[in-house]
Amino acid sequence: MKKYLKEIIVLLLQLFMFYIFPLFVGPTDTMGMVILIIFATFLFSILIGSISKEKLKCFYPLISAILFIPSVFIHYNESALIHSLWYFVISTAGLLIGTVIYKLTHRK
Repeated sequence: MKKYLKEIIVLLLQLFMFYIFPLFVGPTDTMGMVILIIFATFLFSILIGSISKEKLKCFYPLISAILFIPSVFIHYNESALIHSLWYFVISTAGLLIGTVIYKLTHRK
């Protein structure tokens, strides 16, 4: 469990962005909030790609997309399910960028 502490912290921050953050946003700010969450997901995926050396990090895009699905029914309507695909794509791109950063900084 201690081995995956960095990954767990990033996933908890991601959960905060999906479930707690929308509680503080008004109904007119929904689209801006979605863009902010997409940007935060991109940054979290770069972070997990650049600090983690575990193979588990490859599942982060899938996990972030799946974690978003219940928040659609809590905070949004079913038309927001397409954003789950965006979270997967953005997380994959960020993870690739983070992995490149990790490889460049840990070269021997």
